[in-house]
Amino acid sequence: MTFRLLFMSLSLLVISPLMVSAAPVLPADIRDGLEAFRQASGVGVDLGDKRQQALYQDAEEARLSGQTDDAGRVLAGMKEGYWAAVGYLNLSTDYAREDLNPARALVALRVALAMLEGDGDSARREQLRNRLLTRAGYLAYQHGEYEKAIGFLEKVALDSFSTPRALYLHGLALSQRSNHRAAMQSWHRARKYPLAYPGVADAWIAMGRGYDLSGYLGQAGEAYLAANAAFESERVTLRKLAEKIRDQGAYKTLIEDARETGVDWFLADSRTLTQPRMAYLLGFMAQPAAQHAGGRVAALEVMAARLVGYQRDLEVFDSALAEQIANSQRQTAYENTKALSRQGADLRARIERLSAEAVDSAQKNRLSSLAQTLADTRDRLASLDQRASGRPAVLRALRDQALALKSRNEALVASVKRLRLEAGEALDKLALDYVASRDRQMAFALDKTEQQIAHLYEYLALQNLANADLSGDTAGEGRP
Repeated sequence: MTFRLLFMSLSLLVISPLMVSAAPVLPADIRDGLEAFRQASGVGVDLGDKRQQALYQDAEEARLSGQTDDAGRVLAGMKEGYWAAVGYLNLSTDYAREDLNPARALVALRVALAMLEGDGDSARREQLRNRLLTRAGYLAYQHGEYEKAIGFLEKVALDSFSTPRALYLHGLALSQRSNHRAAMQSWHRARKYPLAYPGVADAWIAMGRGYDLSGYLGQAGEAYLAANAAFESERVTLRKLAEKIRDQGAYKTLIEDARETGVDWFLADSRTLTQPRMAYLLGFMAQPAAQHAGGRVAALEVMAARLVGYQRDLEVFDSALAEQIANSQRQTAYENTKALSRQGADLRARIERLSAEAVDSAQKNRLSSLAQTLADTRDRLASLDQRASGRPAVLRALRDQALALKSRNEALVASVKRLRLEAGEALDKLALDYVASRDRQMAFALDKTEQQIAHLYEYLALQNLANADLSGDTAGEGRP
């Protein structure tokens, strides 16, 4: 059952049902296949995930050119799955930027969540689902629909990159409902994640604000001081991370070391539930440029290791050929066959003498058979001598080829090493820029906590002055 036959038969079914009814009855397997094709796609042919990705690219081109309506029409014709969900997520971002009312953006996100259920990759589906729920919770919070925001955010899993941000937004929504205790519980859970995750630094600051709104000014000051210390420590961590990237490269520091389970200098943090360096790796790789640069370095690493393996194999092959050439000299083979030929001549002479002395035909037949065997052996020795004489030449030709391949492989190794160095430098630059941006964010968060501490101390000082004035006035009234 070929694809051509299926397509022709399907065209008959789709275009002209009358023609099909007049045609001969189709075989059962073709009919079942046609039915499966018709159910799989609106046009009858399902070209799989690559086709959906191509449609997603068409929608993205329309969206990026400002034609959101055209992008929506392309997405509406796509099958359920990952690419349709990503397309609607991007479309919701445009709607949120263009509209003051986030209703359209929320509708697009709900459609994305529904489309995502058709994705067969569970890990990919769960990761994107958490992003969609976090985004929907943020839009609902912005729109003032706090209960709806809480409903979205409570569905986010606790082991994803979006979790800390979802917990922070969940706390904000609860705080708007005047449930400050529950809000601080969400922020406290967010603080247990590394500061590399989005939303964690905000949760540290929000804890102090939560105590302030609850009327616990002392605890608010302690929370701000704890946030201040955490941000200072994180800046030290980032400086050490930058030094390690400069010394060992970003690929080893962020990617290779993330595979290890040992405790490193920026893992020693009892507050975290996950590895901080994995959080930095995820945050760094969220950038398309970093993904491209990291993938290029990884591909060159694999290529270099493979070429080094080829080089070892060629060296072993070359040494084996050299040993074979040394042990397979023509002179040695000729001397061995010459001695065997002399022994064969002696045997032939003895057989001829015994044949002349034989008295019956049976003995003569046996001796004649021995003479034929001896003749065959002589021919084989001659052939062996001829092959042995040509073997060194063949081995030398093979060795010349091996040496040529070895030289070419050495050139390839040098070229790949040069490209690997250039790719590593490009990745290092991106990683250092990322670390510098994270350090600026920590400096900004540190400045915010210092301002909050200053405002809190100023408020307490003013309150103490007011209390002192009040007590002084009371004392004055008792004086004569």
